[in-house]
Amino acid sequence: MSDDGAPVARIRTSAVVANVRSAGVSAPVIDLRRDAYGHGLVHVADALRAGTDAVLLVDHTAELADRDRTVTVGAPTLSPDVVFGWELTLPAMTLVGTVLSTKALRAGEGVSYGYIHRASEDTRVALVTGGYAQGVVRELGNRAHVLIGGVSHPIVGRVAMDVCVVDIGDTPVARGDRAVFFGDDAPRVADWARATGWRADEIATAVGLRARRVVTS
Repeated sequence: MSDDGAPVARIRTSAVVANVRSAGVSAPVIDLRRDAYGHGLVHVADALRAGTDAVLLVDHTAELADRDRTVTVGAPTLSPDVVFGWELTLPAMTLVGTVLSTKALRAGEGVSYGYIHRASEDTRVALVTGGYAQGVVRELGNRAHVLIGGVSHPIVGRVAMDVCVVDIGDTPVARGDRAVFFGDDAPRVADWARATGWRADEIATAVGLRARRVVTS
C-alpha cells in the first residue's frame, strides 16, 4: 500500500511481455493507445521492445524516445484483453486499497449514501480506500467483491468518492490490512465489466489514469 493508504494500481510489465509471448504470434501489433489503457505507455512500450518483436500501435509518438516498431495507424492483432490480462491471461494491473477502520453494523442499519444497503443481520463492515475518484466505479456497490487476507468480501452500499464499504462478517480484519479490488488472486477486470456494464478497457483505463500507479518489471 502507499504511505498514506491511498489505493495503488500496481503494474507488472513482465505480465504484459509474458502474455504477448504466450500468444505465439509473430510481430503482433499491440494496442497501446489511451496510455496503454492506463498501464503507462512508456514503461509498457520499453518492456515490449526489450522482450518481444511486437509492433506498437500508439495515439502519438511524442512520449517515446525510441520509436522503433511504432505505428499510429492500423489495427491490433492481439486484443488488449489478452495483452493486459483482463480475464484469462496474467493480470498486468492489480488495484490495492487499505482498510481504514472497522465497525459493527446491526441488523437494519444502512451504509453509505442513501442507505441503499441495509444489513439483513448483525455483521461488521470495513471502510476501504478506493472510490470513484480512483476508478472504482459507483456501479460496483452491492455487485462486486474485494479480497482481504485472501478472503472475498462484498462491497456494500454506494461507492463514495475516495472510499467504499465492505461487509467483513466475523472475519478478522484490522486497520491497515490490504484490500485487493482486482488483479492477482482476486476478481478480474472482466468480472467488474460484467457487474457494471462498463467495458473492461474503460475500467482499466479509468483506474490506471486516476489511481497512483506503481510500475515494476
